[in-house]
Amino acid sequence: MKKQIAVLPGDGIGPEIVQEAIKVLDVVAAKFGHDFNYTYADMGAIAIDKTGEPLPKATLDVSLGSDAVLFGAIGDPKYDNDPNAKVRPEQGLLAIRKALGLFTNIRPVKTFDALLHQSPLKEDRVKGTDFVMYRELTGGIYFGEKKLSADKNTASDLCQYTRGEIERISHLAFAAARKRRNILTLIDKANVLESSRLWRRVVTELHQTEYNDVELRFLFVDNAAMQMILAPNQFDVILTSNLFGDIISDEGSVIGGSIGLLPSASVGEKYALFEPIHGSFPQGAGKGIANPIAMILSAAMMLTHFDMDTEAKAITDAVDLALANGVCTPEVFPEGNYSTSDVGDFIANNIA
Repeated sequence: MKKQIAVLPGDGIGPEIVQEAIKVLDVVAAKFGHDFNYTYADMGAIAIDKTGEPLPKATLDVSLGSDAVLFGAIGDPKYDNDPNAKVRPEQGLLAIRKALGLFTNIRPVKTFDALLHQSPLKEDRVKGTDFVMYRELTGGIYFGEKKLSADKNTASDLCQYTRGEIERISHLAFAAARKRRNILTLIDKANVLESSRLWRRVVTELHQTEYNDVELRFLFVDNAAMQMILAPNQFDVILTSNLFGDIISDEGSVIGGSIGLLPSASVGEKYALFEPIHGSFPQGAGKGIANPIAMILSAAMMLTHFDMDTEAKAITDAVDLALANGVCTPEVFPEGNYSTSDVGDFIANNIA
């Protein structure tokens, strides 16, 4: 199969970890008979430095003409630490999400047995945790009408959702549950918020008419936050709105002990973008200490998006083997002394 992939390395450690993901993808292509063509483009601080824009038109055109976008990281201290900066790297990420219509953020959370001791929670609570969050990305309170009174003493943010916005992400979440353990948990605040009651009504109707083979559960967001600490391994697929997903996904990201292991995807009707959840870590750029596993697992998510499930599993199995053997960068295994490229080589060689 032939696929055109837009590669946006971005800032800081982005280019280093993207290089390892491409290394792994090349091995997958050779082993399984695929043809992955890459077009590189700039986004973020590097794009501002070159063009004055965080998302140049040329980069957007490349992305729109590709089957998927593989993105590294964004951010640079010279912009982050300048309160007067009129253009910031992060604006590029927001702009590309909007331009590509990426309405769903997908974030897996999985614990690895070799790293259970690094979790802030007790090992018996986190062992076996393997769930994925589906967060609505382009609606809700972040995008609703915002008001500030003339005296600046009263403010409001409108949280608004439509049936269509809820249905399109719900279909994706239900379909994902069918491929996993067949459990979908809707996280809302339906005891208080009218928008949450709409979420619950729409999701319930879809469950009754199209997905009654999936077990549907409900949790209020405050209880869900508590349950994620008490027993995170109870979850399979989580579906939630933009605001609640923003909070819950960050809570989930620390369960495994390292954000350097967690990938993500942002998908829409036609386009999809894949990236690690961590930042650009500019202090580590060029030192060979950046953990490439989240980026490599993001590439695996891209293959799943292409319906290449066997190929994606080859990557995840190789990552599991690397961690089981202590092959990772210093922030995970300080005693191992493996570099960014060492980790990529180990994973690629085991796939080959």
